[in-house]
Amino acid sequence: MPAQVTFKSTLIFSSISLLALSSPAHSAGFSSTSNSASGMGNAFAGSAAVAEDASTVWFNPAGMTYLGEKLEGKSLLSNAAHIVAAKTDYEDKGSAAPAALNATMSGEKDISADVTSFIPSLYYMRPLNEKMHFGLSVNGPFGSKTLYDKDWMGRYQATETDMKSVNINPAISWKANDKLSLGAGVSGQYLHVKLGKAFDSVGVCRAVALGAAARSNDTSLINYCNAQYPKAAQVDKDSQALVEGKSFGFGFNVGLLYQPTAMTRIGASYRSKVKHKLKGDATYQVDAALKPIVAGLEAQGNNRFTDRDITAKLTLPDSVSLSLVHKVNSKLELLGDVTWTQWSTFQELRVVDKTGADVTSVPQKWKDVTRVSVGANYQYNDKLTLRTGVAFDQEPIPSAQFRTPRSPGNDRTWLSVGAGYKLNKKMTLDFGYSHLFLDETPIDNSGTGYSVRGLYNSSVDILSAQVNYKF
Repeated sequence: MPAQVTFKSTLIFSSISLLALSSPAHSAGFSSTSNSASGMGNAFAGSAAVAEDASTVWFNPAGMTYLGEKLEGKSLLSNAAHIVAAKTDYEDKGSAAPAALNATMSGEKDISADVTSFIPSLYYMRPLNEKMHFGLSVNGPFGSKTLYDKDWMGRYQATETDMKSVNINPAISWKANDKLSLGAGVSGQYLHVKLGKAFDSVGVCRAVALGAAARSNDTSLINYCNAQYPKAAQVDKDSQALVEGKSFGFGFNVGLLYQPTAMTRIGASYRSKVKHKLKGDATYQVDAALKPIVAGLEAQGNNRFTDRDITAKLTLPDSVSLSLVHKVNSKLELLGDVTWTQWSTFQELRVVDKTGADVTSVPQKWKDVTRVSVGANYQYNDKLTLRTGVAFDQEPIPSAQFRTPRSPGNDRTWLSVGAGYKLNKKMTLDFGYSHLFLDETPIDNSGTGYSVRGLYNSSVDILSAQVNYKF
């Protein structure tokens, strides 16, 4: 087998297989901005207009026309990998159980967590004729991972959140004239979501017992609960719930690239929302003393704490990007980008069983956000390009009252540097590094009755590498 084919096959196989295992860390909301190493070095400034490598298939398919002219009829494969290291410190400021339980909640008040994720991506483009190019993008545009110890104070709202996505996006570009190119593509998107949390065995036991007493004046269950659970909200008596679901949805993207002069390019792109209907199951690990109570509920047809099938609807947002690239001289290139994302599609996290009964329902009330970035490329010599960029990335969570431990994000500022190096006529390498500064993040959420009140202090470091192979 020719060495060229072996090299390409290895890149393709490694990217697709690792995407299924990756756990992207979120940017604003739970979107992942880690989609190319070249863009990482500029904080993704100019992403819809720069068209430096095959990742333009994702950012703006119209850019394939501009890039194809530089490739002189050749194809290009770009394979990127990103290591995302997120550090979070949480300081509790008064999380508590419902007042009706008259309990002091046990648990760890101050915690530190480090989550490291690996995110690969793969892009390919080739000419179809003098005016058209075909491209393929395989990446993970949405994802989030938070993992807490099961004894922390916010465990009744979340212990684990793990979202993974794989997006496959074929696209075509068309050269309308010497200045204008158009592009379009379709996406097939796989989504896998896992949500874990604890629930207070004592609270459940007492609620069932009080209901039984109100119906029949029988206090035996109250006596049982008081004997088994003298205190509420205690870690050693907790039960656990896990919801897991998968879905496959479809979307599309369009873009244009306009070059008014040889020194300036303007790019615009739109990516549609993707509607998902997740299907999966809810499973429970019930404390031993609570099992007779759960069995009694099942006998009455109440399966609230019984393993069962679930569904959930989730709409991932559409977005619009407007980018500018301007070459100041033969060495310096300036870049800018504004991206708007319609996160107002996420108003509620609601999971139901086959009867339509709620398994969990948490209001979100997210808002639309804007990301603004500026950057520069400096051509140091024929082989080396230096990059830098900054960005301000809004968070869609409206307030501390709607912030949850599953997505404890806040506005963030990106500071990025990177470089591109030409190894030979066929291969170039890109490297990028970004540090994300997050504002101090308060949480004051009492949506489940068990409130979480505290402060998050977080930071994120992202290291990216990419190989581009022309053939």
